[in-house]
Order: sequence, then structure tokens, then C-alpha cells
Amino acid sequence: MTRHGLPFQYEAQERESGLTALGGLPLYLELAHVSGLADSIRKRLCVRGAQGWSDVQVVTAIVLLNLAGGDCVEDIDKLEHDEGFAGILRRAQLWDLPRHERRDLERRWRKARERAVPSPSAIRRYLEEFHDPKMEGLRPEEGAFIPAPHEQLRNLMGVHKDVLAFIQGRSPRTEATLDVDATLIETHKATAEYSYKHFKAYQPLNVWWAEQGLVLHTEFRDGNVPAGFEVLRVVEEALEMLPAGVTKLWVRSDTAAYQHAFLKWLLDPTKHPRFGVIEFAISCDVTVAFKKAVAEVPESEWHPYIRPGGLPSKKEWAEVCFVPDGMGFSKRRTPYRFIATRELLEEQPLPGLEVQQTLPFPTMRWTGRQYKVFGIVTSLPEQDGWTGNKVITWLHGRCGKSEEAHSVMKEDLAGGKLPSGLFGANAAWWWMMILAFNLNTAMKRLVLGGTWVDRRLKTIRFHIIHVAGRLLRGARQFRLRLACTVEELVLFTNAKEVMTAMAVAPSTG
Repeated sequence: MTRHGLPFQYEAQERESGLTALGGLPLYLELAHVSGLADSIRKRLCVRGAQGWSDVQVVTAIVLLNLAGGDCVEDIDKLEHDEGFAGILRRAQLWDLPRHERRDLERRWRKARERAVPSPSAIRRYLEEFHDPKMEGLRPEEGAFIPAPHEQLRNLMGVHKDVLAFIQGRSPRTEATLDVDATLIETHKATAEYSYKHFKAYQPLNVWWAEQGLVLHTEFRDGNVPAGFEVLRVVEEALEMLPAGVTKLWVRSDTAAYQHAFLKWLLDPTKHPRFGVIEFAISCDVTVAFKKAVAEVPESEWHPYIRPGGLPSKKEWAEVCFVPDGMGFSKRRTPYRFIATRELLEEQPLPGLEVQQTLPFPTMRWTGRQYKVFGIVTSLPEQDGWTGNKVITWLHGRCGKSEEAHSVMKEDLAGGKLPSGLFGANAAWWWMMILAFNLNTAMKRLVLGGTWVDRRLKTIRFHIIHVAGRLLRGARQFRLRLACTVEELVLFTNAKEVMTAMAVAPSTG
């Protein structure tokens, strides 16, 4: 049977039509306006001089690029060529500005401005302003090195802090569970360093605020910097980011944070009087000494691990009497508890081949059978109901949303494709991606609500951001006519009403 092509052809629509493929993106533009993002950028950043694109215009364009699905600087032209959205963006940039500020913005250009968003070359030049060449001269030939952040990068962190305060003010939380974790961004850039997985990468260290679903703090790093390197300083900086109203903290982490100086700092209320003692649960190194202590646990003290919902598992847990070298506490005075878990390997090694077998996790043998072993150190008191089972479940909670956030940063947003060979430029790009991440969290939690709170950005992009529409102008007003169902239109109008009310409602934080 002869087959022919489908009966349609492509042709270009005139740009004056006002069509847009990003009918839902103006919702994020309005949320940025309501949250005071532009005011914060205008107040804190001073990267650009008196001419050309302003700080507000460049940073807003990069945040919108992330939300729209772009993953490289050149993708900004997709926003520019979307005539409908470009028209809204032009209006929004002048909205609510006093006359003298509008005139100052217009006088930044020697010629009439043709674009609605900066060009790729303008964005690259802007990002390069965050790079400090002096720091590169301080790099050692070998070993970990973290360049001190450029002054403008510190100012950008201040913008991030203002966004956190806005979200906290509209949805206050008194508690914060901080998940500390690093993620690898594979790259082929010549200036990148090799990571522990033997490929070139950058390795940002992130602090996740579980109750709010926000990235509280991040530090952009080279790939050869261990996750545990200066982790105490990073957590101290994260505490400075916490908005008012938070009074109680918990910390969860993998073995990167298993450092005795860090654990003692968490339990010393004089180091952070605002929060008092910071309770924690952290994976500990399964050393030879730890294995020896685990082997001394009587068989009767191993308990089955029950998963959430009462579901059984093949894992067992036990309290371990263990005081590692360097802790500085006696067995009677230690404020820590050590918990071990073991899980029988489904495929047991053949007799005589146990030594030759290499596994990516520590193992031990009981009664001739091999088990996977995992260790936890925690300060959570058993007398307050923190059984070993509950501690394990709570610690495993960090492996859900915080690691999902890493996937969103690198796959749904533009964090997985860095724009430059300059460290500072990539750090600024990463921080602006974090702004987009938290702005999307604010959209889900404060505006959309309901089932949207737990949905990935790619889902929201499919259902809300990438909706076709047409920009209609007239009588000094403009309307966006969307190609959507009645139910979808209700979602858009409700979101608009929520943000309108949010703009005039006082903060509750």
C-alpha cells in the first residue's frame, strides 16, 4: 500500500499578530512583581552602569528563560521571537514605576530599543561581571579551592534572601528541617575539574528547607571539592538566610557532614542562640571500628525495620555502643546515639569468592551470610519517642524531595548546562536558576495550591506555561486571550486574583 505525507504545510505568521506560545508565563512575571523581586534587584544589584540593559531586565529575563524551558543563553531568542509575550514584558517593565524612573529607564539607550529581552551576547557580558579574575590567581595547583564570592554575587544572594522572606511572610513556618547535599553537574569545559566519579564537573552544595520546599542556600563549587569541605561554614551561611519566624532547626545529611566539629557545633546553643540546640541525624562512616562495635551487638537486640504505613521490610536496626576516635566524649557523657542497619543481600557470594567481590557499599557477615550495613549518628532523644525505627525513617526522608530538587535544577531548569568557562559567570547563572526554582515553588504553594503543590515544573510547564494565546490591545489596556478550556481559564483567573490580593495584603510573617 502506497503511503503519502500528511496534508499540511508550514508557513510563518506575521509577528504583529500578537500570538504567544507562553500564555501562562505572565503569571510568573506578575508573581515576580508582587514578590518585590524587581525592587530587590534594583536595590541590591549594581552590575550595569547607566546605559543599556538594567540589572532588573537581565536577571528577570534569565529567570523567565529558566521557567519557559530554556537551558542555554541562546534560548533567550525564543522569548524575543514570541511577539505576544514580548509585548506583555515591555508593558510590565514600566508598570508601577514613577515617571522619573520610567524616563531614566528610557534614557539608558542612545538609540531606540528594539528587543524586549537582552541578546545572548549582552547576557554573557553581564554574567562575566560576576567573575573575579584575582581569585583565579589564588588557586593551588592541587587540592580543593572555593573562590570567595564576587561582591555582586553576594548582592545576588541578598535578592535570594528577600524572596525567601516574601514566601515566609505569606506562608510562615516556625520550624526548618535543613537537608545538606551536593550534586554533580557534568561538563566538558576545559576549566572544569575532575570529580570523584572521574568526569569533569561542578559540584554545588545545597541546603534544602524541607517544610517550605525551597532551596535555602547554595554554594557553587568545582567538581574536585569534596561535599564535606567547609560544610560548617555553608550551614552557618544558610542560617543567615533563614527569614524571621523560624525558631527551631533540624539537620539531615549524608556522610559528607559526619565531622565531629560540625556535630558539636550543632549541639552548642551558644553558637546559634536564635535556634538553640540543633538536633540532627547524619549518616556515619562505616569504619573498621564501627563494624567491630556492630559485631558486638547481641542478636536479640536487632529489630525489624517497619516502613511508613506499617509496611514490613528486609532491613533490621540496632542501637550501637560506639565512641569514635576524636569525638572527645566518654561513653557516659556522649550526647550522640549510633544506629546501625543491616539488610541481607539477595545474591550471596559464592564460597571462597567473598574477598574478590567488590560492592559500592559496606558489608558484614553474620552466621555465614553477607549483609549490607549502614550507620547513623543522631542527637534525637529516645525518651522523646525517637526510636531507631523513627530516626531511620526521618533520615531517609531527605532522599526524597531534596534529591528530586537536584533533578529539577539540572533537567527542568537550566542548572545542568552552564554558559561559560568562567567560574564566577557560572556561579551567577546557578544562583539565578535558584531564583527561578524558588519562584516556581512560590507559585505552587502560594498561588495555585491543591494538587499543584507536588507537581514537577515540567508538568506545570505543559499545562500552564505553554498555553497558546493572543495579546489584544486597546483603550490603554491589554488582554491575553488563551486557547484553553473553561476549567483552565478559571485556573488562570483565580491565580490572577490571588496575586492581586497578595499584592495589597500585609505579610503574616
